[in-house]
Order: sequence, then structure tokens, then C-alpha cells
Amino acid sequence: MTILSFITYFLAVLTFFISIIIVMENRNPSRTMAWLLVLILLPVVGVFLYLYIGQNHRKKKTFIKKRKHDYEVLRQLLKEQASFSKNSYIFKETFKDLRGRLVPLLMNNTQSPITVNNQSQILKNGDNTYSQILTAIKEAKDHIHMEYFIIKESEIGFKIQQALIERAKAGVKVRLIYDAVGCWKASKKFFLAMQDAGVELYPFLPVTIPLFGSRLNYRNHRKILVIDGIIGFLGGINIGDEYLGKNPRLGYWRDTHLKIKGEALYVLQSIFLMDWHFVSGEELDGRRYFPKQGHCGEQMIQIAASGPDSYWESIHQAYFTAINSATDRVYFVTPYLIPDEGILMALKTAALSGVDVRIILPGRYDHKTVFWASRSHFMELLEAGVKIYEYQKGFIHSKIVIADNNFASIGTANMDIRSFQLNFEVNAFIYDTSFNKEMYEDFLQDLKDCKEILLVEHKKRGISYRVKESIARLFSPIL
Repeated sequence: MTILSFITYFLAVLTFFISIIIVMENRNPSRTMAWLLVLILLPVVGVFLYLYIGQNHRKKKTFIKKRKHDYEVLRQLLKEQASFSKNSYIFKETFKDLRGRLVPLLMNNTQSPITVNNQSQILKNGDNTYSQILTAIKEAKDHIHMEYFIIKESEIGFKIQQALIERAKAGVKVRLIYDAVGCWKASKKFFLAMQDAGVELYPFLPVTIPLFGSRLNYRNHRKILVIDGIIGFLGGINIGDEYLGKNPRLGYWRDTHLKIKGEALYVLQSIFLMDWHFVSGEELDGRRYFPKQGHCGEQMIQIAASGPDSYWESIHQAYFTAINSATDRVYFVTPYLIPDEGILMALKTAALSGVDVRIILPGRYDHKTVFWASRSHFMELLEAGVKIYEYQKGFIHSKIVIADNNFASIGTANMDIRSFQLNFEVNAFIYDTSFNKEMYEDFLQDLKDCKEILLVEHKKRGISYRVKESIARLFSPIL
């Protein structure tokens, strides 16, 4: 047998066994078929792609161990609300609208309590967000906890780096978690400068090679900043100059972040501490990280985290419930629209039942395949009565949900399978009519910079568009 024949035989056998593994994993059928298609069309490349990014880590020992530790931290932190299941009926009886379903859902699937002593501020776009973040960092007195998907060596990146260095030298405890893949372009020198100044930092799930790794598929997409346990930030904005509109191709960058004061920070802080334990092995505990909150406001907020370490796809389930429970309207802003069959059916069913369903998406792409995969869902959504708009002013990157007149969400999760099932995400769920109204007005303002996709016009799109959509959709479950 020649070497070439042996290699061919070996790859054929390996492909066969990997196909059996994929089927036996009992994934979503569409994901199973997508991976089998990759193996058939790209027999050699497909094998290596699966070995590097395709394996299901949700039930791996690493994530199971993290999950057990995380739940223990939350139970201890929230012992006054420990009997989540038993108390759920209170909210169902108190709230006859979608809040009566969402609050107990998140109590049960994420162990997230409902907090009522809060005040939040919507931060529009990079300028406003970075200004508030830099001010908060410079005023930190005890600790700074930062966790980000992307940190780039950019003008704003160096400003934040220097602010962290200055605080660390002043004796403030600065801890930073950065995603190993999201930040792979950043040099070691960039992080070493912070480390030498006293900043403690760790990469999240590092991989051997920047472009590939057995854990590449499971990224920390969170953007968390907690200052002294009294001010917190989360949302869609990473750290890079493109978020200030400095990318020549994408232009103006529309995004949304959230600033929080109050008891919701106890949960946001605990999420960071759990992730810190995962990356460093260090158990951080103490009242210094959970200071007593004075009266901040009356907003009712739940902070929910999800990821492959979670037993339930909590944010996925929350979106599904919000769509199904809305009686008047449900609006989404998302840079990517790759829903699974459940979310797709919920959107269509809500629209067909008379709920005003609207979705704002970018009119230009930052990831070409994802852009076309998103558009592949337009036809069936439009036929059901969902209204779809493409943002024309620049690139829109916000991750927003608005339902009826008393619920809204801002966070890191996109409307796609990756955010729902693969990435580590965090969202704030706000049950407040004034907050909802402000979000609603912002949505209407964004609509002025959008072009509505009309069904009659969409049906006339050319064959090249249809081919791009169809091919991209085949791979959407693994994007």
C-alpha cells in the first residue's frame, strides 16, 4: 500500500467515525446535517474543522465543573432568594403580563434573582460609552473588574490601557479577563505593559494557534466592567476605534451599552468573579466586592448569563418567551439574524397573531457569510408579517429587545445560534415602563435611518442574491 493510499484510507475511516460521533451527539438536526454536509463536500478540511471547532463542549468536564462552582457562588450570594422554584408563583400572580413569565424563567434557568433597587442609563454609541467608562475607571478607589471579548491596540485601546495602569499603580486592584481569540491580534507587549504595572490579567480559553483550537468555538463574548462594586457596564461595545466610527468601510457605528447602579451589580459582579475563578483558579470572596447599596432607584432588573457551562440556554429561552408572551409589540435590533427553528417559528407566530414584530439589521456587512445567511430568513419572515429594516447610516451593532410597554433587554447576545448556544454572554433584563419608553423612542429614531425590506420587492431579487443566501444558509448552524 502506498503512502497516498494509506492517507486516503485513514481519512476515509476517520471521516466515517467522526460522522458517527456527530450523529450520536444528538445535536439539533440542522447542525448535525450541516456538519455532515461539510464532511461530504470538504472531506479533508471538514475533518480538521470538526476536530478544531465542531466538538460539543457543553457537557465537557471543564464546563461542568465551572457550572457547579458558579451555581454554588450564586446560591451563597443570593441565599435570601434561594428557593427560586417555590417563589416563582408570586411573580405569576403579581404580573399578568410577560413579566410574570420572564422573571421566574430567569430565576430558574440562571439562578438570577430579581433586584429592585436600581438605576440604569442607556449609553448610545462609542463616544458616550467610552467617556463614561474612562471617567469611572479614573475614579475607582478599591477595584476594577473588566471582562471583554475584543480589546484592540487602537487609540481608545491605549487610552483605556493607560487608565488601568494608572489606577493599578495607585493601589487599586485591577483584574482583566480578555478572550484569547477575540484579542488574538493584540500583541503580548500591549498586555505585558499592564501586567508590569500590577494589573492581573488572564486570557479566556486560550488556544494553541490563533485561528484554530479545540475550544475555538466557545468564546467569551461578554463585555463587563464593574468599578468598586457600585458602578457597572455591559452591552454591545468592545474596545476598538471602529466603535467610534473610524472604520472607513463600515463608517458610522451605531451601538448601545448600559450603565447600572444598584443591587443588580451583585449579580454582574458575581458573574465576573465566577469567570475569574475559571481562568485563574483564584477564589475571590469578601464583602469588599459586594458593598451595601444605598437607594439608587426603583428599576426592576435581572442580569442573566449564558454559555456552554450553563445547563439551560437561558438567554435563548428568555428571547423565545418574550416573543411568545408579547401581546402588542416585540422589536429587535441585532447585527446578525441566524435564528434556530424555535425562534423563527416564534417570530412568525407572533406576527401572524397580530403582534407588531420588527427587526433592524445592518444594511452593510462586517462578516459576509453571516450577512447572507441572515438575509436567507427574510422571505419566510416577511410572508408572516414580520417587518424588517436595514440600517443605512452606517453599521448597527446593538443587541436590543423591546416588548410591550414594560420590558427591554440590552446585552451582548446577538439573535443567532452562536450567541444562544456557543458563546458566553450576559444580558440585562429591565422591567420598567420609563426605560421601555426610552428604548422605544430610540428604536423609532433608528428607523428613520433605515430602509424597509418590502415583500413585493424582495421577491424580485436576482438569482445571484438567492444563490448567496442559499449557500450561506446551509452553513448557518455552524457560523
